[in-house]
Amino acid sequence: MNLKRRNFIRLSTLVAGTSFTAGLQSVRAAAENAKEAGVGTLHSITGDVVPISLNERKERVAKAQRLLLKNKMEALVLESGTSLEYFTGISWWPSERTMVSVIPASGEIIYVCPGFEEARFRELITLGKKVYVWQEDESPYEQIAYAFKDRGITSGKIGIEEQTRFFIADGIRSAAPQLKYVSGDPVTIPCRMFKSAAELALMQKASDITVAAMKMGISSLKEGISADEIAAIINKAQQEMGAIPDFALILFGETSALPHGTVKPQHLKKGDIVLMDCGCKVAGYCSDITRTIVFGAEPTKRQLDIWNLEQKAQAAAFKAARIGTPCEQVDAAARRVITDAGFGPGYKLPGLPHRTGHGIGMDGHEWGNMVKGNQQLLQAGMCFSIEPTISIPGEFGVRLEDCVYMTEEGPQWFSQPGISIHQPFA
Repeated sequence: MNLKRRNFIRLSTLVAGTSFTAGLQSVRAAAENAKEAGVGTLHSITGDVVPISLNERKERVAKAQRLLLKNKMEALVLESGTSLEYFTGISWWPSERTMVSVIPASGEIIYVCPGFEEARFRELITLGKKVYVWQEDESPYEQIAYAFKDRGITSGKIGIEEQTRFFIADGIRSAAPQLKYVSGDPVTIPCRMFKSAAELALMQKASDITVAAMKMGISSLKEGISADEIAAIINKAQQEMGAIPDFALILFGETSALPHGTVKPQHLKKGDIVLMDCGCKVAGYCSDITRTIVFGAEPTKRQLDIWNLEQKAQAAAFKAARIGTPCEQVDAAARRVITDAGFGPGYKLPGLPHRTGHGIGMDGHEWGNMVKGNQQLLQAGMCFSIEPTISIPGEFGVRLEDCVYMTEEGPQWFSQPGISIHQPFA
């Protein structure tokens, strides 16, 4: 687990805006609650996980090269980030020292990296052999320009992957101004948007782990517990089951109307709505699941009515997701249920203030959003969330979120939707 991820898990247990001492108290309380919940007795369930194979990565590169030729590009530049890992299997921290991979329209992948990192970098390479290095007193961009020329790329278009930082893209452009630089999206999106069977299996495992961890989180609810303590229990459970915890957003009462939460400390009271939005990663692939329940009391009629309306909206979106249907129709189907009940209209509050779903894969949010205006047609292999939140500021919010993958016969759930407000998991 890298340093950034470890820090995220540790810091997620601290209450925003509190002192260091209060933060330590929160950590200790979370540890006690985790012990009571049974965290620490779990075991990994990832023993059967099969990482993405070298052959599959070769197929990905071959597809990228076909798309490069189709789009009349000479090469695709990948900086540190998800797409680099997707094509090469290399995970590299995006420091200020430039490191890039170049997928040419034909031939092997090449790399440019800092000279003092070469030995370590070569340990990670499984595709391609050629590494161009630059020393601390040299320009990495001149070396990238030389690498282009060395591979016979002296004119034409170079695709720049979307996560490439500006200083790198600008440095390359300045060092090789004779080339034309364009978005690499026509190459990377058609590759990453459509998942293979191996990718779906990893996402399924991540979803299974998150469901189990959320059940443990729900069983740990008690009056006075903080949202951060519940988040820590869920993250720890996901970790013990063999995943890398990604996030655990826990909202109580009125704050559940804020789709992405609050910085204010929260403590649970009887009768509160509890919204849990959680996810993890398994071998680089994500889960994203949300459940909403009522703690310690029978739901009010208002809570029950909104929960049932949300369930109806989620079901309508699932029904609308069919091969050849524009993504925006999935959003429209869910939104129609909510606006017909008197909310909105459109994206106005109270109602559904955001898209009904987002693409998911190696990143928690990827291309293929279920949102008005997206004419992308649904195709087999696409994966996305269905989460038509109903937010009522000053009262509460309800979100039910499960992710699906498209097959020729229609969508299939990674996690089965909840049965009722009393039975949040199938």
